[in-house]
Amino acid sequence: MTVAAEHGGASRPEAGGEASPEKLLAPVLSAFWDQPESWTLETYRRHEGYEGLRKALAMPPDDVIAYVKDSGLRGRGGAGFPTGMKWQFIPQGDGKPHYLVVNADESEPGTCKDIPLLFANPHSLIEGIVIACHAIRSHHAFIYLRGEVVPVLRRLHEAVREAYAAGFLGKNILGSGLDLDVIVHAGAGAYICGEETALLDSLEGLRGQPRLRPPFPAVAGLYACPTVVNNVESIASVPAIMNRGKDWFRSMGSEKSPGFTLYSLSGHVARPGQYEAPLGITLRQLLDMSGGMRRGHRLKFWTPGGSSTPMFTDEHLDVPLDYEGVGAAGSMLGTKALQCFDETTCVVRAVTRWTEFYAHESCGKCTPCREGTYWLVQLLRDIEAGKGELGDLDKIDDIADNINGKSFCALGDGAASPIFSSLKYFREEYEQHITGKGCPFDPAKSTLWGDNDAHLGVNA
Repeated sequence: MTVAAEHGGASRPEAGGEASPEKLLAPVLSAFWDQPESWTLETYRRHEGYEGLRKALAMPPDDVIAYVKDSGLRGRGGAGFPTGMKWQFIPQGDGKPHYLVVNADESEPGTCKDIPLLFANPHSLIEGIVIACHAIRSHHAFIYLRGEVVPVLRRLHEAVREAYAAGFLGKNILGSGLDLDVIVHAGAGAYICGEETALLDSLEGLRGQPRLRPPFPAVAGLYACPTVVNNVESIASVPAIMNRGKDWFRSMGSEKSPGFTLYSLSGHVARPGQYEAPLGITLRQLLDMSGGMRRGHRLKFWTPGGSSTPMFTDEHLDVPLDYEGVGAAGSMLGTKALQCFDETTCVVRAVTRWTEFYAHESCGKCTPCREGTYWLVQLLRDIEAGKGELGDLDKIDDIADNINGKSFCALGDGAASPIFSSLKYFREEYEQHITGKGCPFDPAKSTLWGDNDAHLGVNA
């Protein structure tokens, strides 16, 4: 489900404010997702599609970079690095080919914004790609898509075909002199390929493993040439900025985290889905719009940016969901994947499942991640089954500490985050599993069928 209000800007939300949901939402990327055949070029052009491209092509490449930089757009893939600054790192006049690579390998537990965006509005990405390639002086772009999502792959191929036929891709785009080819590449399905250098190795036909840096991709990326790697939502946000202006974009969000973004609300909520709103909105406000937690239950813990970010509790309902606000509260905004769990959920069980994912997806290149995630899973499984000892809690904390910041890439940091935060907020629950010789929770109670009418009601 996608929630969208009237197309346009929105005021900056204040925590606990009285603004209506229509004022809090800022549908831009999702403005016409609910229209018939929203994915077609015809529908996209009816909604000012490719107008931002025309304006960008009339500007010198360096001016486009400066414009995106001034807008304050930050990468929507998790790190929040300024997009324009990333483009600016590409050396010019070096005589080498420049490449743009779009990271569409979305696969972290709870993260589900890029795939719906590509399914419903792929031309926003294609237009953004052409603008970005004009800015960095690139003639080749690659979209690295997770191979399991075949319907999205087919829809993206068709959108690229439409763009070629209409003259938005190919030779001399719109008479500007820009030549650009876009290649859609289906990955084999490995979480590690979401790491930008592992993605580049996979694109080159190698095993997807992180590279040692430096050199950084901006200097020696794909085929050892200057390369920009951006997230789908980051690139798809550029056309609206070029078309409506950087001041319009900055009128939303916060000073250091301006603009609109997609919040993916999932879990024990009445109406899960994509909620496009200005950065800085709070989970309390999003829950008010989504009907709250399922009837008869309360929020227990949640993730602000997917399973790789430290969890929050109901004490953090009013934390502004922007990069600075979430960081100051002790977590990371990440991909804005808001997984909400009620009191029927066992924290130990949830953390164990997440850790099993990271252990399975570890590429094995570095010892801390390869060995550490394996042993975390063994200890967590024992604790969940009631076979653990109290000393195991300090042990998993120590193992997580030996992974965090010591692994080759951020996968290890992501595996350690739920360990640290769950021990911080729910250590007593871990101890209860050990002293009680088993899990005190009934797993069936956390399922939809565990509450026969829970999905019918609303409880904010």
